[in-house]
Amino acid sequence: MGAMTCAGGRAAVVGALIALAAPLGCFAAVTACTTSASGVVFGTYTPLTPTALLANGTIAISCTGLTANNGITIDLSTGTSGNYASRTLVSGASTLDYNLYLDAAYTQVWGNGSGGSLEGSVAVTNGHPNPTLTVYGAVAAAQDPLPGTYSDSITVSVNY
Repeated sequence: MGAMTCAGGRAAVVGALIALAAPLGCFAAVTACTTSASGVVFGTYTPLTPTALLANGTIAISCTGLTANNGITIDLSTGTSGNYASRTLVSGASTLDYNLYLDAAYTQVWGNGSGGSLEGSVAVTNGHPNPTLTVYGAVAAAQDPLPGTYSDSITVSVNY
């Protein structure tokens, strides 16, 4: 993921890096899945703005050995914060609260099904073996961070 450093003034550039993990489990119907992800790059955050800063990323999945319908789940880790209630972007000792969501309404926190989060899921079939999911991100409004480049690392786990 690319991030930019502040060029001056009072602003912060933020982003969440999405890393990939090996599959956690395997059902007989699917022989292999691979993933690729684009980071959620928020851009420049203006301090004390009354609305959240929004951005999207993607997770692309490609599976082989499909039968008629194979359900897979996609989990995202908590990142630096260690919890799903509010993830944390970090720049040195400074932080910004943000979260990642399953839905464009920013109401379903994407995690692993624990701590108030939900798992992502998708059906892969012979006719649709390469789904792409959107990751919706929001940096919370009305924060006053120090200038800097903020980031977090999120692990994506695909369970098939």
